[in-house]
Amino acid sequence: MRSLILLLVTLALSGCMKVSDLADGARSQLSDAGVLDHSETRRANTWRLQADSFIYIAQGHFVPPGDSYPRPNVVAEQAYLGFVEYFPMVRRADRPQGLEEALSDARKAGAHYLLYSRFAAADDRIGTTEEWEDQEALDRLGVDHSVIQLMVIETSTRYLVDTARIRSRGGFLTFYDNNPQDLIAAPLQDYARHLLGLSD
Repeated sequence: MRSLILLLVTLALSGCMKVSDLADGARSQLSDAGVLDHSETRRANTWRLQADSFIYIAQGHFVPPGDSYPRPNVVAEQAYLGFVEYFPMVRRADRPQGLEEALSDARKAGAHYLLYSRFAAADDRIGTTEEWEDQEALDRLGVDHSVIQLMVIETSTRYLVDTARIRSRGGFLTFYDNNPQDLIAAPLQDYARHLLGLSD
């Protein structure tokens, strides 16, 4: 009897929603519950950019405090990979840059906007047996956390179009051998979608 009721509920729900919607809903619920990676993006504005906008991507020299040392240009690299799918004209700096240097290079390249980023915080928790052998601290067990800060600046006027803060944390099923920089690719791609108006 119980399996018949479950089958009827499943059929009723499948008639209302697409399978992809059900999968997205399940992924969202598992992320909120801490089972999968989770990120939260807070934007200051809701500006949208045109799809043909030329965006120059750079990362500042700032190194997050603590014992975690992400690769020096990892935010710019991941942002480039996320943005290139949605904006056909994207270029990135090959090394960390100061804001003035990044703005100057963006203008020289003919970019409409500068996406300037920094890794504001990174907490690399123990997630492997090797890390446990190195640290042996129970309070360091757990999932990784990261905070990314972004600014979108119009290169011709220096107008600050948008600022965003992305907080990410790992999930229980994905924390093994993970690092804070492994958490940033998906939310950066999602931010590109937001700038185009493709996400709510």
